[in-house]
Amino acid sequence: MTVYKTMAEFSNLISVQFFKEIAPAQNPVVIRGFAKHWPLVDAAQKTPEDFVAYLNQFYTGKKTKMVVAPPSANKRFFYNDDMTDVNYLSGEERVDLFLGRLLELIDREVYPAISMQNSLTSEILPGLVNENCSDIFPELEPRLWIGNEGIVSAHYDGSDNVACVVAGRRRFILFPPEQTCHLYPGSLNFTPAGAPTSLVDLNNPDFDRYPLFKHALAEAYSVELGPGDAIFIPMLWWHHVESLEKVNALMNYWWNGSSGPNSVSPSPIDSLNLALLAMRDLTPKQRDAWRSMFDHYVFHQNPDPKSHPRSYIPKHQQHILGDLSAKDVRTIKDYFIAKLQK
Repeated sequence: MTVYKTMAEFSNLISVQFFKEIAPAQNPVVIRGFAKHWPLVDAAQKTPEDFVAYLNQFYTGKKTKMVVAPPSANKRFFYNDDMTDVNYLSGEERVDLFLGRLLELIDREVYPAISMQNSLTSEILPGLVNENCSDIFPELEPRLWIGNEGIVSAHYDGSDNVACVVAGRRRFILFPPEQTCHLYPGSLNFTPAGAPTSLVDLNNPDFDRYPLFKHALAEAYSVELGPGDAIFIPMLWWHHVESLEKVNALMNYWWNGSSGPNSVSPSPIDSLNLALLAMRDLTPKQRDAWRSMFDHYVFHQNPDPKSHPRSYIPKHQQHILGDLSAKDVRTIKDYFIAKLQK
């Protein structure tokens, strides 16, 4: 039986503490009662029908993305057996019809896993956030995820993320980025849900096929969240998520990185793809040399502040190494994107 690590837990967390202490540390934490005062959470704790009725009062008729996995998928949204496709169907549906279907499936013994994913609240349920807003993210629009029992295998996001359970219960299992080499990531370019995904079935791991996964499990964190609880997942932390009840919902906030509202292209994951192409034919010695360059210019591994690449260059000659405005960043990125397209 796996013994998971536990995360630090907070309650009554205020914005200043979160952005000055929690987020910069880049360690996952649990925020109990993050949304305990929301009417949405209150409705969900009454009955599934109350939860659906509360959502439907904001609905304007627009469709949003839905996915459906057959019972044979065992609630796991993943690849098919030979990795030529995924094991679920996707499309768009009216939110009220989806919610009605969610209620219909509650009493079924055999049923598909269904999920409404990554929906901007302003597009499908305008006004919902006005009644259910976060003190930490008062101006940031959350995304809504609703479904029944389902499993999303370990994956990572390119942005910091606060995910808040608003209905049902969810289990999160997290792995730090340095465990990537033990998690057997799938394709960077063909993924079940837009993010690189571990090929290991965490609930039934094949250690003969994926022996290094034991090392990842030794460093894994686990927590179960109920309605109103939230978790901070730093960017690039792998997270396996299980919805544990037949009516589950989550609202999440991405506020920086490749999923953040101010992100610009190319994203870090795009840059990773470009680096793989640029360096794939280099010799081991050449790779070591470039690792030194990246450590110096990008990752700043030397703790001595005098070694920072801009610390000894006059400010007027720092250029890309110096302080840049958003406009400067866009101009420079556009220049290099144009070079790539030639």
